Amino acid sequence: MTYAVGMRLNRGLVFMSDTRTNAGVDNVSTFNKMFNWTVEGDRSITLLSAGNLATTQATISLLEERTKAPEDRSPSILEAPTMFQVAQLVAATLNDVIEGHSRAGQQADSAFHATLILGGQIKGGPSRLFLIYPEGNFIEAGEDTPFFQIGETKYGRPILVRAFDPDMSFSETVKLLLVSFDSTIKANLSVGAPLDLLLYEEDSLTAGTRSRFEPDDQYFRTISEGWGDALKVALSKLPAYEA
Repeated sequence: MTYAVGMRLNRGLVFMSDTRTNAGVDNVSTFNKMFNWTVEGDRSITLLSAGNLATTQATISLLEERTKAPEDRSPSILEAPTMFQVAQLVAATLNDVIEGHSRAGQQADSAFHATLILGGQIKGGPSRLFLIYPEGNFIEAGEDTPFFQIGETKYGRPILVRAFDPDMSFSETVKLLLVSFDSTIKANLSVGAPLDLLLYEEDSLTAGTRSRFEPDDQYFRTISEGWGDALKVALSKLPAYEA
């Protein structure tokens, strides 16, 4: 299982994903689920993945190969003129990979599904954020839906719904996301650190600032313990139930 979040702020885009994959309690591994393509001064594109690992790796590999192949290749996300067209390319690639499994004789094709969060900015347009489904369709974030989650979403969603503000600073947003991830990690052992973070400043057209929170990261531990203590204090201040 995976947990990943993409957020659209007034200041730019924020992405966070865990790195845990597992095929049973005795087979736990760490894999990168955050990918970025950047042409300095022209575009920055970030992709988060959740779902079948073979499907997501094949999709990423195809997207990467198409940025390097000869002129007779398939369209590249580094040449698409808008983020909407990038979303179309990524969605079609994901759908092709899933259908390829089916044509190869796989029976339970739902087991090979994957979901993606795509965000970025191309020169001349604003930053945009999309949620791409395995069927090859997608939706875009807006004022009413300013963030997307994929994977194990239910445990970390309440704090995002209650506390998200598009005017938040990057610092405040990272704090909010760490609380969301901490809640998910505590509730589901299939989600875990290291946690990857990418901060993209609007109109910078750079790769953004990327960092990683290891399992023993002191700031992450401080947030986790502080949030737990704060919940206990808040609960104690609520009015008592009288039978």
